[in-house]
Amino acid sequence: QVQVAESGGGLVQAGGSLRLSCAASGSDRILNNAAWYRQAPGKERELVASLMVGSSKNYADFVKGRFTISRGNAKKTVVLQMDNLEPEDTAVYYCKIWLNWTEYWGQGTQVTVSA
Repeated sequence: QVQVAESGGGLVQAGGSLRLSCAASGSDRILNNAAWYRQAPGKERELVASLMVGSSKNYADFVKGRFTISRGNAKKTVVLQMDNLEPEDTAVYYCKIWLNWTEYWGQGTQVTVSA
């Protein structure tokens, strides 16, 4: 059974940094694409960044220049480096990955940025 787990969330002051990790386990399938989403209270879930096969990366305008998505050193891991965080970045961050082109979601990790 495939499990996807995010880690690295927490409380940070504005201007600080956090590094989120997403790891898939329970499968020998190949990691294809990956993406990070976030959902703030009372708002819809939105795409933050995506990483496609071939290392093509895309970012939402509101995080460009501040966040970086990459593959982790371990297999089937994806990292979201978040710098210069703003209070508006406060949300639950979710990882979505594709293993052999089947989509899986993590349970989310809370990121809170204080002013």
